[in-house]
Amino acid sequence: MSSVVKVVQPSGILDGIKANQLRREISDVVASGATTVLIDLTDVTFMDSSGLSALVSALKMVRTAGGKLYLCSINDQVKMVFELTRMDRVFDTFSNRNDFNAAIANLEP
Repeated sequence: MSSVVKVVQPSGILDGIKANQLRREISDVVASGATTVLIDLTDVTFMDSSGLSALVSALKMVRTAGGKLYLCSINDQVKMVFELTRMDRVFDTFSNRNDFNAAIANLEP
């Protein structure tokens, strides 16, 4: 069975307003049957606690639906937030989308 991979790519400052948008988008992606979700943070310039909360909510949503969630292209500021909160141990991350694609290709039967 091949997994359905969906990519979500937020941009700008991941704060309260964008966090709610991200939650809705992840909810829609999960409802559409995605089993693997990649959140590409290439275009996220800054993330506050609301953004972190949205990512944790997204992780719970995807896992509850039986899927897997990955992150890629995390900038230094977001990486620092992850390390300070120890979320770097919770999320599966890739340095960029190419690394993610290579890893997923190796998991396919």
